[in-house]
Amino acid sequence: MGQAISAGKPAIVLGGGGVFGATQVGMLRAVLESGIRPGLVVGTSVGALNGAAIAADPTMAGVENLAGLWTSLAEAGMFTDNVLARASTLARYRTHLYSPAPLRKLLSTRLPATFEELVIPFQCVAASIERAGAHWFSRGSLTDAVMASAAVPGLLPPVVIDGEHFLDGGLVHSIPVGRALALGALDVYVLHVGRIEQPLKAPRSLWDVCLTSFEVARRHRFVEEMANLPADVRVHVLPSGEEYLPLVSMRYRTARAVAARMERGYRAAAEYLSAQPELT
Repeated sequence: MGQAISAGKPAIVLGGGGVFGATQVGMLRAVLESGIRPGLVVGTSVGALNGAAIAADPTMAGVENLAGLWTSLAEAGMFTDNVLARASTLARYRTHLYSPAPLRKLLSTRLPATFEELVIPFQCVAASIERAGAHWFSRGSLTDAVMASAAVPGLLPPVVIDGEHFLDGGLVHSIPVGRALALGALDVYVLHVGRIEQPLKAPRSLWDVCLTSFEVARRHRFVEEMANLPADVRVHVLPSGEEYLPLVSMRYRTARAVAARMERGYRAAAEYLSAQPELT
């Protein structure tokens, strides 16, 4: 199964959420400020990106570097609003709207080359097309693994590793608490982007049917794992500070909006953590 948690240390689990993942940056800041030092990080999709960065440098400086990475996403042209560029990419490849090149270049310059260079154990998940199941990455190329975990269907192309095609990890594990438990975690901090805080409603249109069906599919495993936690396991689901999020968004937000999302995540998580007696 690969890396296991360092004895006696908590695990951080980062869920998927695409462009809303900036929320987790603020939450990570609150976690580290509270004195929590993780012994394991597990991530999915954008949570794999954030998780890899904090596993490389689990300090406040590492959080600041991660915040800078998010600012660089806009500068790199990731998820551009240019309709012609999206149409050109779709016409050329037929399977996706955005080129993966800007994100791959950014990750290769901002992250260590391999899992083996990380400071603390880290794993991320992607969905294997050929095996129709989850594949966990814990060694080898870090950029390849994060790209595979974040390959949102329709937005980015599948990532090919050793002849196998991978799509976004949220298809199989949207918030992989179960993986942290399987690796020996007894104390888990869940960082998400906010959608799980919003109850789903019956759809009123065909578009709503599609969105709601996808959201049920991505949430159900997390809901089941949380309902069946072992008695000796403690899981903290940190609040995100978000009052409302759409079920899907394909556009990268402005730097100002990203900074505001980080701040909301930080304030909500910090307030929650300060109220935990074992941390004060």
